[in-house]
Amino acid sequence: MQTKALAPEYQGALTKMSVNASLTDVLAEGVRHLRQAELSGSQEEVARAGLAVAEAHRRLGQVAEADRAWKASYRAARSAGNTGAMAWALWSGGTLARQRGALRLAFRLLGLAAELGKRGGDVVARGYSLAGLAETGRIQGDYATVATLHEQLLAEARARGEARHTVWALEGIAQIHRNTGSLDTALEMFEEAAALAGDADDRRGRAWALRGIADIVSLRDGATGRALGLLAEAEVTCMEMKLSSALAYNHKMRANVLFRAGRYEEAREVYEQALGEFRAMDEPRGEALASLGLVKARARLGRDRDATAADLDDLRGRLDRIGLLNAREMVEKAYAELGVEPASAGAGGDRR
Repeated sequence: MQTKALAPEYQGALTKMSVNASLTDVLAEGVRHLRQAELSGSQEEVARAGLAVAEAHRRLGQVAEADRAWKASYRAARSAGNTGAMAWALWSGGTLARQRGALRLAFRLLGLAAELGKRGGDVVARGYSLAGLAETGRIQGDYATVATLHEQLLAEARARGEARHTVWALEGIAQIHRNTGSLDTALEMFEEAAALAGDADDRRGRAWALRGIADIVSLRDGATGRALGLLAEAEVTCMEMKLSSALAYNHKMRANVLFRAGRYEEAREVYEQALGEFRAMDEPRGEALASLGLVKARARLGRDRDATAADLDDLRGRLDRIGLLNAREMVEKAYAELGVEPASAGAGGDRR
């Protein structure tokens, strides 16, 4: 039986905070309790309150503040000799690294977090860290390596009745199916995740699931109206909870849906909006993906072919540097779709 969704990253005096609490409220409470903990001299409470502060900053897109907060939480946990709290701080740091596109650092920090979670007997910290490793591998495009881990984590989450973690695992596996062409299976899993998240009152998880459903019904069925309606519903949650990253990805998906429907001018405007949001929170993966969509929309609106090719060349390099294994495939597909050749190929021909 699945329980109501909980937020285990809200610890100590913040344990009672809802998973659906506005991130600005979480940040305010976290800072307040952090100051109290510092005055009391309890390094363990400093670590716990600092974790909530770090996560609120991260999800609000405040990267520099999040980076300082998770490191301070780790130092306090180490000072207190609390291995589990150290694991949670490293999990936060690894998640931030993934968000910033630093995938190698994310793998390292999340691996350390999983190890410390196991050593400290914190099953949830270990589970979240393994989930972070799986998500990082999935984002990188290493589906073969992480598919089994996703399935393992889903089985464990179901067995423990952890609704939020079950939703996350379902969405991860669904995304792998979507990216490898199994759209029917992906849709079923996204729909299960959305239903489970709704029953568990996990608004964040439901918003991500609705985005996945919108993607597939647009791609598979051409159901533009339904897709935009699902994204509008998810957007309300993102705005109410101040989910900056989720909101930016929601907007990028909205632009994708509009592009597929041939509504290129609208798509261009929304890609530009998403691009600005990703840049504001220093999220290079989202920025590069929104840029790719923007290049395609501008090309459909008549942008010069040479300029389009140069833009795609630049994007291929940026995606490669982030470490996305499918980056070259994504850009090569765009070259073919837009009927242009790499600008570098043309330059090479001139030199000969």
